[in-house]
Amino acid sequence: NATALPGDAAQTVAELKAKPGGNIIMYGSFTLMRTLLQHGLIDELNLSVHPVVVGEGQRLFDAALPHALKFVAATPSATGVVTLTYAP
Repeated sequence: NATALPGDAAQTVAELKAKPGGNIIMYGSFTLMRTLLQHGLIDELNLSVHPVVVGEGQRLFDAALPHALKFVAATPSATGVVTLTYAP
């Protein structure tokens, strides 16, 4: 199940994190990821590397958001996709 969150993303996620409950999972929005990372609201990043070359795209991180990330794990799949786990 998914829920669209209204209002300011950083404020809404901060309020959700303050409440008891399970993990908050976000898929696919690197714009939102940048915002949450900038506000210190991400506990773990899971980045999947697919063995496909597309030749172009947008950078996940840019120079405006320097962050030190700690490598936690790498999990390969049978299809060649590798999921990299980092913690800020």
